[in-house]
Amino acid sequence: MLTSKQRSILTALASQDCTVQALGKNGLTEAFVSKIEELLVHHELIKIKFLDFKDEKREISEELAARTRAELVRLIGNNAILYRQNPDPEKRRVVLQ
Repeated sequence: MLTSKQRSILTALASQDCTVQALGKNGLTEAFVSKIEELLVHHELIKIKFLDFKDEKREISEELAARTRAELVRLIGNNAILYRQNPDPEKRRVVLQ
């Protein structure tokens, strides 16, 4: 569980330099979940841009976070920020205090 300070740090990092993946008309497919899983392994912090399904973005973001064992940091507009810390300390890109 992230603290409010950690969420704030992650939100700031996501606004500066973050990998973005768009969710379009196909929705939350297995291929999309696999791609998010791969991005989380390599980048730890990613943004999901909702091109479609904007009315269901909260539910989809929470489901995606649960399926990928990630934390939903924040929803801002039509973007969701997801974070999952790399279990290997030497491969971590994001350092939280």
